[in-house]
Amino acid sequence: MSDERKPFTEHVTRANRSRGLENPRLGWIAAGGVAGLAILFLVLWARALDRQHALESLSGKLAAANAQLAAAQAENEKNRDLLATLQTKVADLESEKAMAAQLARGLEDEMRADLESKDVTISKLQGKLTVNILDRIMYNSGEAILQPGGEAVMLKIAALLAQHPELKIHVIGHTDNVPIRSRFASNWELSMARALAAVHFLTEKAGVDPRRAGAVGYGEYRPIADNATPEGRARNRRIAITILPEELAGADTVPTAKPVAPPVPTPVAVRPP
Repeated sequence: MSDERKPFTEHVTRANRSRGLENPRLGWIAAGGVAGLAILFLVLWARALDRQHALESLSGKLAAANAQLAAAQAENEKNRDLLATLQTKVADLESEKAMAAQLARGLEDEMRADLESKDVTISKLQGKLTVNILDRIMYNSGEAILQPGGEAVMLKIAALLAQHPELKIHVIGHTDNVPIRSRFASNWELSMARALAAVHFLTEKAGVDPRRAGAVGYGEYRPIADNATPEGRARNRRIAITILPEELAGADTVPTAKPVAPPVPTPVAVRPP
């Protein structure tokens, strides 16, 4: 019986053997599929991380760019405001300059109309308006006492200058080269005394603010004509009143010097006799 074939159980035995052979194959296939899925997941996860990092980096760069843009816009706005302020200031200064030029032209025209004569001439050079007055209507020969004719001219000048308080006044005395024969030591002293006499009259009797005026004497050393002729010497003996804006007047103050302490004497030892 053992060697006989069992037709009823043989097909079951074969099926069981087939299953035993196929189950290991299915396990390896499943394991491979799981591993593949794991690798795919890892790859996708790595890519997602890279994209996230790239996105974070782009977000940071975008934030930095926005900050720079905001700073640039603020700086641009600041520069725009500064430019507008400077343009306004330039326009105001140009307006003031035009007004000052108009006033200067008006003053020059008024002086020419009220003062100019054979003894009084008006000139303008480099922003300075100068009234040249010959000494024969201002002083007696060799003297520095203002005469009535000179006082009348000074009063007219003071009245015109009262309308222009921003202008400064320099009174300059000049002489010819003839040596002085009077109480003055030289033509320098005479020219200075005459300039001071005019300044004193302007400030003390004609109402000019003393802070606007100054005096200087050049003696015979700034001639405008040849001293070899009587006519030339007469032109050189003059008072020049220069009228100019404050910025052309120059600094008229100097720093006050600090007092210097006297040296401390060094004690000397004296031996008893």
